[in-house]
Amino acid sequence: MTSMATEGEKRTAKRAMAGRLSWGLADQAVCSLNNFAVGIYVARSLGLTAFGVFSLAWVTYGVVLNVSRGLATDPLVVRFSGVSTESWRAAAARSTGTALGVGGAIGAVCLVAGLALGGQVGPAFAALGVVLPGLLLQDAWRFSFFAAGTGRKAFTNDVLATVALVPAMVVAARVDTVAAFVLAWGAAAAVAAGYGCLQSGIRPRLTEARAWLREQRDLGYRYLVENVGVSGAAQLRAYGLGLIVGVGAVGVVRGAELLLGPFLAVLMGLSLVTVPEAARVLRQAPHRLARFCLLLGAGLAAGAVLWGAALLLVPDRLGEFVLGDVWSSASELIVPAALGVAGAGLGSGAAAGLRALAAARRSLRVQLFASACYVGGGLGGAAVGGAVGSAWGVAAATACGSAVWWLQLRAALRERHRNSLSEVRTT
Repeated sequence: MTSMATEGEKRTAKRAMAGRLSWGLADQAVCSLNNFAVGIYVARSLGLTAFGVFSLAWVTYGVVLNVSRGLATDPLVVRFSGVSTESWRAAAARSTGTALGVGGAIGAVCLVAGLALGGQVGPAFAALGVVLPGLLLQDAWRFSFFAAGTGRKAFTNDVLATVALVPAMVVAARVDTVAAFVLAWGAAAAVAAGYGCLQSGIRPRLTEARAWLREQRDLGYRYLVENVGVSGAAQLRAYGLGLIVGVGAVGVVRGAELLLGPFLAVLMGLSLVTVPEAARVLRQAPHRLARFCLLLGAGLAAGAVLWGAALLLVPDRLGEFVLGDVWSSASELIVPAALGVAGAGLGSGAAAGLRALAAARRSLRVQLFASACYVGGGLGGAAVGGAVGSAWGVAAATACGSAVWWLQLRAALRERHRNSLSEVRTT
């Protein structure tokens, strides 16, 4: 009887996990569709050079987003996944308040810098500064809902953002500037951020952001450095590529990323739930964590290779219809870009395990190493072979980084096993 009950509980747990993973994929599919639509619309409307300017603003947003996640939502996901509703609500209020504060502070800096820069780049960065608080708050609600196991709410929130984007993009197209498109993208996110407050019944507590940072400092500041290492490396590569080859090359790389967009949607969608799920596996069946991470990483790597192979079969006419003038250059990057994403996918399995183990020191060291490889490979390749060389350099860098992620996860699991044995002997 007990055995039957145990089997039933296992099946129920697997169904629940599958449901949470499905909501993560669905949510990221909508979010990526949103991002894909913006990128394609700008590429087709403004041309390669303006698309390069937009891509610089986009990459900068990625850095700020990862600052917010490191300080606000990553500690929330690690420590408040699967806890009581009261604990989650209190933590979510402080976490979202922290994200809002990060958006306000860095947004002010972007606004001032953009006004000082002028030219083509300045207005885009000024517009980014205006919309950052709404963008970061909306992202914080997504992670908060997944930490609570209510991915359906995150999905609904992103659907609203996508719907709101349509009229905003129509208005931006009439203005026909990069800044207008940045404002349209941010305005749609602000609508969804406001709706997140209604969905949760929680008001972000900006005044408690300092308390949250203090309480989560053992994880938050390490995750901050780790996350900034990821997005900062991408930003350095983009800026360096612009200096070495030209702003148009930044647009070419972004175009290749858009071609990989559907698969990146899967990768990013799973990233929303893999850390909470890994944390649940660790609590319920710690001996299964390594297998969970291996299946995750191998599946993502295989998927990236298959998607890249499918892209090679796309006819030029269809590619030009989607990306316009960007297609001819971006299509040359399909193979190295797909291999780079495959390497990142393989490493993400181990990264989820290290996050679940709260091994922040180990994950920080690996991420700094991987980021250094990324910048070195991306810029070294650019100096040798332009945008194509940069893509191949990044592919080699992600392979090296993935190997180190797995070595560190193996070491962390051994360390945890030794500590468990020591505790048993002591008692």
